[in-house]
Amino acid sequence: MDGADRLQNPLLYEDRFWSRGLSRVVGVDEVGRGPLAGPVVAAAVVLEPGVSIPGARDSKALSRKRREFLAEAILSGAAAVALGAASVREIDRLNILVSTRLAMSRALARLPFAPEHIVVDGLPVKGLEWEHEAVVGGDGLVHSIACASILAKVVRDRLMGRLSVRYPGYGWETNMGYGTAQHMAALERLGATPHHRLTFGGVQMDLGL
Repeated sequence: MDGADRLQNPLLYEDRFWSRGLSRVVGVDEVGRGPLAGPVVAAAVVLEPGVSIPGARDSKALSRKRREFLAEAILSGAAAVALGAASVREIDRLNILVSTRLAMSRALARLPFAPEHIVVDGLPVKGLEWEHEAVVGGDGLVHSIACASILAKVVRDRLMGRLSVRYPGYGWETNMGYGTAQHMAALERLGATPHHRLTFGGVQMDLGL
């Protein structure tokens, strides 16, 4: 996909399948592989054929306020959306790669209809029981993946914000569980919470494990 062409038509990828009569094209993305705390969250988004969400692009390139606005637009404008997550306990028991696959699978299973084509961001997801295509840099190239990345990011950020009220001091309302200096210092001072990933090196290091 040529970048200039995509700027003119953000639905360039989806159009390939819609033109063949496949309307249920599902973009899937996840958020939360790297943090030291909190779940991994995946979103699956199906767009109405020919309908884009203006301004939707890679969630990392957007401000928090813009992501919040676009998430509402996606929820109201998409043909279907679904979310899935894997908990901290699952991450510690299974590892983050298996847990990411689990979150994606749960999101896909919660769609109200069977997908006709699935596209995920990055590399193929080994062991995912759904046939899919993988696009490296997909959150910047495939509109439905960009929408999924925004939705997953907003949902996970809101969750970490709520958890930060219950567990103050770690800065989760701003660092979202990533290993910032504030978070690492709080881990050393306060110890781990039930929402910390005890198998992650940063947590183990600060707890002396």
